Amino acid sequence: QVRLVQSGGGLVQPGESLRLSCVASGINFKIHPMNWYRQAPGKQRELVATINASGSTDYSASSKGRFTVSRDNPRNTMYLHMNNLNPEDTAVYYCNTYWRERNYWGQGTQVTVSS
Repeated sequence: QVRLVQSGGGLVQPGESLRLSCVASGINFKIHPMNWYRQAPGKQRELVATINASGSTDYSASSKGRFTVSRDNPRNTMYLHMNNLNPEDTAVYYCNTYWRERNYWGQGTQVTVSS
């Protein structure tokens, strides 16, 4: 059974930083591309960052330069380091992977950026 369990998030002020974590089980983590998505109120879920098995990364225009996705394969864990957060980053963040024609999602983590 594939499980993605998230931690991190919370309430921060503009300009501050946060780190999200996603621990995977039930898959051979080191070979799987992993993704971070987010969904703001009233908006569609959007892809924020991707990290491939090789460690190569890709970012959305809104996250590039401020967010860093990384992975620790021995710990089956993916991270999202978010710097210089602004109110537009307020959303529920989800980790994701795709395996055997199915998407798997973490439980979601609320990130709120407000002064």
